[in-house]
Amino acid sequence: MRIEAVNIGPFEIGHGKPLALLAGPCIIESSEHCLRIARTTADVCRRLGINYVFKCSFDKANRTSIDGFRGPGLKPGLETLARVKKEIGVPIVTDIHTESQAGPAGEVADILQIPAFLCRQTDLIVAAAKTGRVVNIKKGQFMSPEQMGQAVAKVRAAGNDRVLLTDRGTFFGYGRLVNDFTGIPIMQAFCAVVFDATHSCQVPGGQGHQSGGLRQYVPLLAKAAMAVGVDALFLEVHDRPDVAKSDSATVYPLDQVESLLATCLRIRESAGR
Repeated sequence: MRIEAVNIGPFEIGHGKPLALLAGPCIIESSEHCLRIARTTADVCRRLGINYVFKCSFDKANRTSIDGFRGPGLKPGLETLARVKKEIGVPIVTDIHTESQAGPAGEVADILQIPAFLCRQTDLIVAAAKTGRVVNIKKGQFMSPEQMGQAVAKVRAAGNDRVLLTDRGTFFGYGRLVNDFTGIPIMQAFCAVVFDATHSCQVPGGQGHQSGGLRQYVPLLAKAAMAVGVDALFLEVHDRPDVAKSDSATVYPLDQVESLLATCLRIRESAGR
């Protein structure tokens, strides 16, 4: 059984709906940088007929090192995201790490994202749900697809039916992440599903002081997800990946996004999605 689509501002994500893309830098580096990335990506999506949500974080609390760059923080970060929303005219998704962030973030963002390591935190999920915004829960690397049904149930128990799940890989024995693509249709029995192709290529903590990654496999995983029938794609993108202040090993080059998305659309169409 497939659950009905979720409304995100001017469009819907779900079965039978056009492909959606959640994409942007991992973390806010500056307002102008966010605007540049959002404008370019929005133009690409407009040409291809893809529904676009700008993604960026105002704070990344789950850094490998105490010295890891975390971003500008809640108030200035939300000011940047509000500017992107107004000037580019696209919905916003950003992640929250504490219950106190839910209310302020929900005033700006259309989707509140629960990080994978926090997907069992009931109070955080409920706080996000009570804002009335869409709640996007990333599947914990330690969780089975079936177990994520309980996370979805927490959102609905709080009176909010607007929920997404995002697959971003599962821990394997030698520190790599692997993707079980049967998990996508399993989780689609609970709600619409997003596939995170960039975080799935992480090697967590692989550089000692920060996570490493295998960016060259992003297209492979994105295309596989299209064949399986995922509802939306998540990409972290950057105009200069190697100097990105977060996730530099996996953020996808902005100038290659259009080619990748065009290929994804062809696969999705040929698979009858």
